[in-house]
Amino acid sequence: MLIHPWDAARDDTEWQRWLAVHDFGQLAVNGSAGEPPFVQPLHFVYDPARGEALTHLARPNPLWSALEASPDCLLSVVDDYAYVPGPWQADPDGPSEHGTPTSFYAAVQLRCRAHVVDDPAEKAVLLNHQVGHFQPEGGSARVAVGEVPYGRMLSGIRGLRLEVTGVRAKFKYAGKRTAEVRDRIADALAERDGPGDAAAREHLLRRQRT
Repeated sequence: MLIHPWDAARDDTEWQRWLAVHDFGQLAVNGSAGEPPFVQPLHFVYDPARGEALTHLARPNPLWSALEASPDCLLSVVDDYAYVPGPWQADPDGPSEHGTPTSFYAAVQLRCRAHVVDDPAEKAVLLNHQVGHFQPEGGSARVAVGEVPYGRMLSGIRGLRLEVTGVRAKFKYAGKRTAEVRDRIADALAERDGPGDAAAREHLLRRQRT
């Protein structure tokens, strides 16, 4: 992923805060020789204190053999994207039709080393952590080894602790444009108000303020 200086995260706090509420991504794992990578969509929980992401998958998933052969993998998360028409980006002193169309988006890529969790008690802890993140209001029974309703299901899954060894973060929101052009884009996003436009506009304004 190409990251220009004006699109780079300002600091670790920026991408960590974003990742705390953008917790669905794609885990890419090297395939066998001559095969393309495995790419698995999944929910996860990122724990900045431990520097790891937690998730789980069904035991029959073909990804496991690939992970065991090569535990280095990449967790990729992309969201808050919007298409920006060319005229919105045009220089104030030039023709509007000379503006360059582009995409706005936020992206975080976590390079990880995978650690498989097969111990039933450890899997229960991992699952309860995930459910606590996604359902802070509760409503589901806790996972416990040998107890209903989920204890019998533990053998059907494997947990994953993804130890983060590197991070690439990008917030592509007109960072190299003038304040006048950024204001124009912000107004146009608000007027269009399509899917993703409000989130993209907030990133643009937030980064302009800082």
